[in-house]
Amino acid sequence: MILDPSRREVMHFLAQQTEQAIDQFLGKIDENWQPADLLPDSSHDDFTEQIRDLRESCKELPYDYMVVLIGDIITEEALPTYESWLMDIEGIGKTGEEGWSKWIRMWTAEENRHGDLLNKYVYLSGRINMRQMEISTQHLIADGMDLGTARDPYRNFVYTSFQETATNISHRRTASLAKKYGNTHLSKICGVVAADEARHAKAYKHFITRIFEVDPSEMMLAFEDMMRKKIVMPAHFLRQQGEKVGAAWNHFSDAAQRIGVYTTKDYTDILEGLVDEWKIAHMTGLNDAAERARDYLMALPERFRKVAERTGIKAPLDYQFNWILP
Repeated sequence: MILDPSRREVMHFLAQQTEQAIDQFLGKIDENWQPADLLPDSSHDDFTEQIRDLRESCKELPYDYMVVLIGDIITEEALPTYESWLMDIEGIGKTGEEGWSKWIRMWTAEENRHGDLLNKYVYLSGRINMRQMEISTQHLIADGMDLGTARDPYRNFVYTSFQETATNISHRRTASLAKKYGNTHLSKICGVVAADEARHAKAYKHFITRIFEVDPSEMMLAFEDMMRKKIVMPAHFLRQQGEKVGAAWNHFSDAAQRIGVYTTKDYTDILEGLVDEWKIAHMTGLNDAAERARDYLMALPERFRKVAERTGIKAPLDYQFNWILP
């Protein structure tokens, strides 16, 4: 896909504002939480006791919960794929603007802590077949992604606005469930990850807001195109050892639906939130094609909601995740 010259000009203009976005939406590296702040300290004399308490608190976490937690971890661990994907967007990467490249690097650095923290936690829990989890992670990175965004920054920022919001919901819900199951330590861990994702979602929504201000028709068409294609999560290609690409995805998403971590209703709510956030109903200065796109987007949440109401909770199938130890 060849980027429209007007979109390249918009990205060049917005690149000059990325320093403010970094200050507003990302933490200071030397002040950020780090995984070591939230895990047992191996230099302490009571390290063995801390591990024993951690393992005990994980014993009663249900199977579906562990499946969703591990799927989320694998998604977080596939960060190299996401950085290379974003760096390849026209107007951002090597031939793009240094401001955008810096944003992507800083965002990646902040995101990188999530997989590190969660990976170490489940390793210590004694509940996980780490080798099998690591195989699935390597597959997800190696298989790449096809998100329907091509190299267009407008479509990619719609995707990241949606996906970061979805990730925030998922981690926030795993935090709430961990607390319900009596694991306050894991609840805190999932909570701090969710807080990062909330800030990142605000950032990408902000970028889209700025694009709508200077190029409303093209941005509206890009938003419509992404919603017609439907947003697929990064773990869409999730698989276990010996499986075809994507074989584990439906089983993972069914588990998330069963325990209420991420549901079809959430998909609709996120879309409706983006329509409100970007004031789609009140957008002016649109060409005819963009007006039709706006009408489509305004009607879409209700259409999705009706579909979600007809979608029942799927019972577990005869499928075993090899990530979870018996």
